[in-house]
Amino acid sequence: MKIGYFLSCEEYSPADLLDQARRAEDAGFEALWISDHFHPWNDAEGSSPFVWSMIGAVSQVCSLPITTAVTCPTVRIHPAIIAQAAATSAVLTGGRFTLGVGSGEALNEHILGDRWPTADVRLEMLEEAVEVIRKLWTGEFVEHHGTHYTVEQARLYTVPDRTPEIHISGFGPKATELAARIGDGYVTTSPDPEMIKCFREHGGAGKALQAGYKVCWGTDDDACVNVAHERWANQALPGDLSQVLPSPRHFEQASTLVPPEQIRDSIAYGSDPERHIAAFRPFAEAGFDLIHISQIGADRTQTNAAGFFDFYAKEVLPELRKTG
Repeated sequence: MKIGYFLSCEEYSPADLLDQARRAEDAGFEALWISDHFHPWNDAEGSSPFVWSMIGAVSQVCSLPITTAVTCPTVRIHPAIIAQAAATSAVLTGGRFTLGVGSGEALNEHILGDRWPTADVRLEMLEEAVEVIRKLWTGEFVEHHGTHYTVEQARLYTVPDRTPEIHISGFGPKATELAARIGDGYVTTSPDPEMIKCFREHGGAGKALQAGYKVCWGTDDDACVNVAHERWANQALPGDLSQVLPSPRHFEQASTLVPPEQIRDSIAYGSDPERHIAAFRPFAEAGFDLIHISQIGADRTQTNAAGFFDFYAKEVLPELRKTG
């Protein structure tokens, strides 16, 4: 099991993200995730740099592998453009790039006035988008006239020597079955045994499992919980809300229903190493190959980035390596 760091574009400025990428490599993290958003989930997070610009910049300041977690290649950006962006990212990183994709959220994808499709249609679009991307990565001229996308006389001239893997996000049975069937790996944020079993039984056996979650290191437990609740209460919203709410304002309204104690029970927080180490165990027991964590509120004085990376380098990562 490898441990990576999750660069949260919703929460940090470009300069902060580059600083965290450097610090992650120096601290001994083994890979990077990076999120792809047009909007943050709420105004308290307050950032949303363009992920493809960030990947180019990150590739020049550290040598860690990078995975998008995740890009939606279906509505806001045509899959042919995602194919070009991902191919260039793979070249810039020397082949250390994985394209993580998912069916997206209205929060980011509705902005051009497109209709937000039903979940079944979104998965159908995602499958066709992956087909288009893989065709273009061959470096050959592509003609594609499908149900959702048209590509005419298109060729990518900058392609990597090794074709990137495509890992697919899945939080329900249908998306997980799609990930197993057409993906090179599976992306999720929970060690849900039923979804992992579903992935393996529908064609995912032997394929990579990646996960990510958030922590809030700091010297004051209550302050950590409060920062996490302010910025990431949306993670506790039930059902399909995260896929269908259209703006940060709506997420802020819905998140008022999430009490701080619910966040306290769902993340690793504070400065107790065992609390942070214990958060990894369910992922390790479920057989994940790579787990990424993100520090919430590293721009706050008491949860600063330097302190977090020092804590993990000295007290968490060495213990995790002992357990394999």
